[in-house]
Amino acid sequence: MSDKPGSLRGVTQDNALPYHDTKPQGAADFYFAINATFRFIQRRLGREAWVRYLEEMGRGYYGAVNERWKAGGLPAVAAYWRDFFAAEPGAVAEVQTLPDRVEVHVRECPMIKHLKAGGREAAQNFCQHCFHLGQARAEAAGLQMRLSGGDGACWHTFAMAEVKLPPQDLAAIKEVSP
Repeated sequence: MSDKPGSLRGVTQDNALPYHDTKPQGAADFYFAINATFRFIQRRLGREAWVRYLEEMGRGYYGAVNERWKAGGLPAVAAYWRDFFAAEPGAVAEVQTLPDRVEVHVRECPMIKHLKAGGREAAQNFCQHCFHLGQARAEAAGLQMRLSGGDGACWHTFAMAEVKLPPQDLAAIKEVSP
């Protein structure tokens, strides 16, 4: 397997993530860096640039996973999210596979939990990042994605294109409360 960015290095039948680690979970302090990056981009370049950044990351960095989703369909999407949340410190999430969609119910978002516990102010539109990143990834895999909730608890839907989900209402994504 290749070690280039976005490759499936470390992905096995038991691990659907695009990376591997020797510890069972990641380090939560990385969430501070993500938040700072979002704040920097939005302040310096504006919201539209931040959305483009997320979309490009969704298509580029996650390209190999998107291809796996495209080839493996909804079962591959579900496997990825189960492995993802198992590796996120403090996450409480359930993944359900239905015939035409995968529902990811995040009961406790590890990023929001850690930012609040650390006294950090979340970047503007912070919870929208999951939609912009997720929709770009879903489109690359021939799927669609919608998000509702936010501020620490949300619902992600990844569906087959023919399901014709209603358009995303960004106002349905709650902002992070102080």
